[in-house]
Amino acid sequence: MPRQLTVLPAPDSPDAVLGTVLPAVRAALDGTAPLAVLPSGPAAAAAREVLAPGEPLEDGADLVVVTSGSTGGGRGVLLPASALAASAGVTADRLGGPGAWLLTLPVSAIAGLQVLVRSVLAGTVPTAPAPGEDLAAAVARMPTGRRYTAMVPTQLRRYLHREPEALRAFDAVLVGGAATDPALLARAREAGVAAVTTYGMTETAGGCVYDGVPLGGVRVRVTGDGIVVGGPVLALGYRRDPEGTATAFAGGEFRTRDAGSLGPDGRLTVLGRLDDVVVTGGVNVAPQAVEGALREHPAVADAVVFGRPDDEWGQRVVAAVVPVPGAAPDLAALRPWVAERLGGPSAPRELHLIGSVPTLHTGKPDRRGVAARLARDGGLPAGSRAELAGRGGQGGPS
Repeated sequence: MPRQLTVLPAPDSPDAVLGTVLPAVRAALDGTAPLAVLPSGPAAAAAREVLAPGEPLEDGADLVVVTSGSTGGGRGVLLPASALAASAGVTADRLGGPGAWLLTLPVSAIAGLQVLVRSVLAGTVPTAPAPGEDLAAAVARMPTGRRYTAMVPTQLRRYLHREPEALRAFDAVLVGGAATDPALLARAREAGVAAVTTYGMTETAGGCVYDGVPLGGVRVRVTGDGIVVGGPVLALGYRRDPEGTATAFAGGEFRTRDAGSLGPDGRLTVLGRLDDVVVTGGVNVAPQAVEGALREHPAVADAVVFGRPDDEWGQRVVAAVVPVPGAAPDLAALRPWVAERLGGPSAPRELHLIGSVPTLHTGKPDRRGVAARLARDGGLPAGSRAELAGRGGQGGPS
């Protein structure tokens, strides 16, 4: 008899996470009740449609996770318990052994779910901070022994500014879900934070490359079509999408569509989504690199970068930046700042000021959402403010 998928709403409190979602994850891992957790807010309806809980579930799937939709519509990724367990096992090996986890991420995304999976498999109970609780107070409630957490770069930046001593209490702070600026990573490590960058996605049961080095059993190669990953952490495919599954999964490997390179020592450098690369004047510009350079400007708190059609250059680099309170960055100041660090083609040719960078439910910057909003508003003049605050949620590394 075909198995049916159990779909839980987004938990609205730490009690709901520990009392409802955690037992459901335990049941999913032992194969008794396949599970999916909806994201909060407007994304829930679209996720439920993707999950199709009334339809029979594909063989072998124990957890179904809806992706962020950063390259279009979200997909339901079919994860077997074996892939989740393999990921948790090699993560513990890399970090120095099992430990207690602090949950700072939504459990609708693979990063948050993996905190629960690792806790179940380690025989521990994660600590879920209460709304508005300081990081230090949450850490004080954690068990003794090895302590871990996972967060997106924005969270790391905030905690590093407000509570660096609390971050130092962790044996590892996994940082991912979006590109981590090298300068931010350097500041964290100089402050004594055991920050570990992660690369992976829902299709690889979360992070599978830490600090550029694949986890045990994970195989990585780079082709002209992007980074390709293999190993026991792979998903089975996509919910009700055999064609998409056949395209992305073949020969025991997953084609990520991320650009990257492998160094002589086998260390992976991720350059961003192939679809996000801006080709301006025949030069490929990685938006993530430009965003990192902009965030280092003293008048910029955050930034998102994308391309727009341009009659002269093919595409032009467009920057939407969140100003530091009281500052008013302009294109004349930001262009040379970026050019000095990345070269002239990377310097933005169009600038917008926004209230905050919206994110998808996984924590990735909603680059397409910002571009669509600005286009819908008719292309605001340079230096104008587009209020994009309050859209999206947070996800994170895994």
